[in-house]
Order: sequence, then structure tokens, then C-alpha cells
Amino acid sequence: METKTTFNQYIPTNVIFGRGELNNLHNQQLPGKKALLVISNGKSTKVNGYLARTEEELKKAGAEYIIFDEVEPNPLRSTVMRGAEAARENNCDFIVALGGGSVMDAAKGIATAATNEGDLWDYILFGSGKAKPITNRPLPIVAITTTAGTGSEADAGAVITHETKREKTALMHPALFPVISIVDAELTASVPPKFTAYQGFDALFHSTEGFISTGTSLLSDMYAMAAIENVGRYLARAVKDGNDMEAREHVLFGNTMSGFVMSVGLCTSEHSLEHAMSAYHQDLPHGAGLIMISLAYYRHFIEKGMVPDRFIAMAKAMGMENASKPEDFLTVLHKLQEDCGVADLKMSDYGITPDEFEKFANNAKETMGFLFTCDREQLSTEDCIKIYQQSYK
Repeated sequence: METKTTFNQYIPTNVIFGRGELNNLHNQQLPGKKALLVISNGKSTKVNGYLARTEEELKKAGAEYIIFDEVEPNPLRSTVMRGAEAARENNCDFIVALGGGSVMDAAKGIATAATNEGDLWDYILFGSGKAKPITNRPLPIVAITTTAGTGSEADAGAVITHETKREKTALMHPALFPVISIVDAELTASVPPKFTAYQGFDALFHSTEGFISTGTSLLSDMYAMAAIENVGRYLARAVKDGNDMEAREHVLFGNTMSGFVMSVGLCTSEHSLEHAMSAYHQDLPHGAGLIMISLAYYRHFIEKGMVPDRFIAMAKAMGMENASKPEDFLTVLHKLQEDCGVADLKMSDYGITPDEFEKFANNAKETMGFLFTCDREQLSTEDCIKIYQQSYK
């Protein structure tokens, strides 16, 4: 399949990238007068001073705010609905998302549910979602990312988990592009090493998937290769030394580029397979799940002979300049996992058992089946189970 020379780029976000840029938030034209300031239910934004700094910036800008601090990892539909109620009750007219991918995704769900009737799942397109049109424009969003993982600061999608249906799937609408995104590497310095690794691999896989998907174009290839090179060559440094600001900034740049990839291209079924895992195991970090299945996943397509030149190009971008065969991508990917201390992650450590693999495969196809259509070689249910089996420890 040839790379398309036609593309459509619509990324209306004002991305403000650079160290110290949080300090300039008050100089921006905010999209409202009263914000719902969304943060996680953890302590990091408070302990590290990011919340206080954001509050000060909003005050300088003349904006009121209230804090919603209930977002968990792999955010839940019920949390989103509570946030939407808080936004309505307090007459908030925009959202500020201060945190990582879970916070930004939850904020997008809150922005949607705050202005549209019923339940968030009424507007979900997949699984048991009712696929109703979003008739009222969601509240505008200001994103301040504190991690380098999901690229949610640069795309119009969110991933939310339905806590009773065990569906982890996507909410998408053009109005969910943040109006402003502050992308400041200094805010990622406090992320612990293992989560730096988990998040960095999530960013990497958005682009490795995009680079081998059916949605490649000259533009998506440009963004993907920039992301693969920056994450692939700098992530191990950022994991080793969280204060290495050069490494942090390059990984964060790669993360934003991966957000652009998702905006102009496509991810593939790797993300569907992981979403099924963490839909049933809430404590499994998304990036960790992706790492667990990645080698078996990409090996499957390499053995099928799919786009060998693209696997070689990715290996070279990640630092293996003499790569000459597609299997070199697996070698450099495994080495990066070893260098980041995550090569031995075990599904069993999160309570996953092999008898769940068929359930995962069916869930992945039912709730995120659209990503399977983006694969150049179609995965059967049996293929999915085999990938889980080969990944199990």
C-alpha cells in the first residue's frame, strides 16, 4: 500500500510548547470566565506546586474556578458524570485540565456531558454506546499536560471506561480539541521513572501504530517519524534521570507529535487489545499493558511480511542506523524496554490470568473494533488470543 499524498489537517489547538510556559498562561485569551479545574485524585499536582501555579495564573487572567479532584487512572464514566454535574451546578463555562492523559480524557468527557442531556454513554460510538449526535457544543478546554504519554493535548479524542459494562472506548468530536494546550517539560520532571517509561511507550506506540496503519500519508508519516525518533532516542535518558530536561523535552515533543498523528492518521488494534486488559483490570497502567503485548503484536505483522520497509525505517529512527531487516525493529524495541527497566513486566502481577484472553479478544473487537479496520492485515480472534498468550508472564 502506497503512502497517500492527500491529507486533511484540522488541529485547531494553540499549542504553547516550552519550558516555563505555564507561567505565561495568564497572557492567553482564555475561552471563558469560570473554569472547572480538573485534576487527578492523587497528590502530585498539589505536592509539586503545579495546582497552586495554575490557580495563580487563572487569578492573574481574571478567571474564577472551582476544583474537581476525583479523576482516577483509566477514568471512569461515573467520574465524568460527577464532573459534568459540578460544572453545571457551578456555572462553569470552560474546563482546565491539569494532569496527564487520564485527566485530559476525563475533561473531554466532562466537557461533553456538561452541555448535553443524558449519560455520557449516549454519545459513545462503540460497544454499547448509543451513538447519539453531540448536538450542543462541549465546553471549551484548556489542557496543561504534566506527563508525556497520550498526546491528548493535541487531539480530539478521549478514552473512558464504563465501570459496570467493562467497556474502555473512545469519545470523539472535533470540538474536543483543546483551545489552548500548555506543553511545559518542567511539569513532567516529577513523574517517577517507571511511569515516565509507561507513558513514553504509550506515546511511542501511537506513532509506531500510525506508521504501519492503513491511514498513512505524507503528513502523518512526518509526524510519526519525528515522534518515533524523539521518544526512541531520549526516553531511556528521561527514565534514568528525571531532571534531564533535554531528554524530558524531546520525549514531550514526541508525545505531542504522536497527538498530531492521531489527529491526521490512525492508530491500530494494539490499543484495542490493551484497552480490553485495563477495562477488566483498572489498576493496570495503559502504557504498561501496551509494553506487555508490544513485541508479540509487532512480531505477528512482521512474520506476515507486512510493510517491511516501514519496520526498518522505525528501527533506524530509534537509533539502529544499520538496520536492514524488519526484525531489527523488535531488537531495538526490546533494548529500549530493557534500558527503561520495563522489559520484564508481568500480566500476572496485575491479576491477569490466561483464561481471560478470549474474553479480552472479544471485548477488544466489540468495544474498539474500529481500530482493527486500520490494520493492513486483519487480526482474527484467534490471532488476538495468540498475541496475549505469547505475551503472558
